[in-house]
Amino acid sequence: MRNVSRGLVSRTKIIGIMEKGKNNIPEISEKAGLSQSCVGYHLKLLLKHRVVAVNQSGRAGRWTLTKYGQEKLLP
Repeated sequence: MRNVSRGLVSRTKIIGIMEKGKNNIPEISEKAGLSQSCVGYHLKLLLKHRVVAVNQSGRAGRWTLTKYGQEKLLP
């Protein structure tokens, strides 16, 4: 159960940061105080559930909350 609650805390931090606009993994990682691999893992989970979307430009991707994610997760 401990890992589940830690994952929820991490995803909540990531979503809170993304509310302010588009971000890439290094920016989110720095703002959230999480490793880049941790952020990437959680973003992939959120992408699978259509909460976030990514726009690839070269090697770096810009992550944003989808309309579905905004409607379901934000008050």
